[in-house]
Amino acid sequence: MNGILDESLVGLALLLSAGYVALSLGPRIVRQWLLAGMGRLLARAPKSLGLRRMAARLAAASAGHARGACGGCDGCGSAPKPPGAEISVPAAKIGRRV
Repeated sequence: MNGILDESLVGLALLLSAGYVALSLGPRIVRQWLLAGMGRLLARAPKSLGLRRMAARLAAASAGHARGACGGCDGCGSAPKPPGAEISVPAAKIGRRV
């Protein structure tokens, strides 16, 4: 009995790690589909389990738009900059260290 339990636990761990690798290295659209599907499943769960917030978070994560690094308003360095915002310094003005 212990051998069967050991082998099933190892198989489950390998299956979970393979699924994690497939999700993290796979296309983003698959990840969004899975997050949306898990959110819908959790939203159908009985209210007594208290999974509504998790379902809302999964639905927000599956929306597909990236937020800023802090998760806030996209006003930080992760937001795209206009083309004229780049600073250019002529090569002749750069001094050499001795």
